[in-house]
Amino acid sequence: MGSPSSQIRLLLVEDVSQVAQYIRNLLNAQDQVKLLDVLTDGRKVIDQIRELRPDMLMVDALLQGKLNGLEVAERVRQAGFDLPIIALTVPQKPIKVGPGMGIVKVLSMPFSGFDFMNALQAASAEHRASSPDALSRVFSVFAAKGGVGKTTVAFNLAVSVAQLGFRVALVDGSLQFADLRTLLRVPESAPSILQLPTDRIAESDLQEVMWRDPSGIDILLAPPRIEMAEMVTSRDIEKALSLLRRVYHVVIIDTPSTVNDAVLAFFDSSDGVIQIVTPDSTTLHNTRVMGQTFQAIGYPLEKIRFLMNRADSLGGIDPKTVAVQLGRVPDFQLVSDGRLVVEANNQGIPFVLADPAAVISQGMARIAAALLAPSVPMVAAARR
Repeated sequence: MGSPSSQIRLLLVEDVSQVAQYIRNLLNAQDQVKLLDVLTDGRKVIDQIRELRPDMLMVDALLQGKLNGLEVAERVRQAGFDLPIIALTVPQKPIKVGPGMGIVKVLSMPFSGFDFMNALQAASAEHRASSPDALSRVFSVFAAKGGVGKTTVAFNLAVSVAQLGFRVALVDGSLQFADLRTLLRVPESAPSILQLPTDRIAESDLQEVMWRDPSGIDILLAPPRIEMAEMVTSRDIEKALSLLRRVYHVVIIDTPSTVNDAVLAFFDSSDGVIQIVTPDSTTLHNTRVMGQTFQAIGYPLEKIRFLMNRADSLGGIDPKTVAVQLGRVPDFQLVSDGRLVVEANNQGIPFVLADPAAVISQGMARIAAALLAPSVPMVAAARR
């Protein structure tokens, strides 16, 4: 299964219908680039960038009307948008790219599908490498068995990541039972992923459905009733996560302890899967079986991280045996603190805020920092 996590969201400014249709045809048979919209009037670009949050802008330098393509690029640059711009032109009217223009590459018409995709991917890679604000990470929190604290871990992990200065979205991936909606006592009337458009999702659509938790994170809730889950398709999930990546630094997904098309869509869209295990034989058995599934899917080993919850449980399987059964030492560990966790859950608040000095809270803070370690200095620098 290919991962859409690196999908490029493209906004095209083109007033020649034949050229626009040619580009549409090039993009129809692939999922690496998503064409958000085609604009024929350069004056509408700024508003659409604010609304659609594209990763890249492609503009015809020969655009007719009130603004030509180079003027559009200049307006985008002056508006302070940090996104690469590719200019389309013809050999008879070459464009020289220079500092401050906002244009990073020039594509001369006619061009092949290879030339087109290569230009977009190269511009995207260069931009991600040079921009501290290009950080976007998606993590699915999963357990092959229920009752191991998965939803509690996902909630507290999201809050701990937010405490590091990141803008965080938490997704209730338990579409049938809405675990986060239950944990946080969110009213049934609160909007969910079902309220997002099935066609084109804009940032304003997200803002209307996200639940603002007092802990400082935004939550995309699951539907309030079981039968509504089947109304959410894998394509809906992919579109929602694609935009969440553009709006939030980090997205945490609380997935159910099952495997279906929706859950696989969450996994495919994630940079990493944090698998919760506990030191008991049933959980370890299910985790090993799930590991075979991940291998069959083709996920690299480094995509899966093990988090040993309740690592200090009395009577639990010893760490050496756990490592043998998992095939490696768990990446992270959390100790038990039943009283704090239960009391916090009963109040619908994160234990990391209820008692930040607790051993389990400090452990969760270390896990959050480890997951985002390469990015923490960049975010701090960008804020100065």
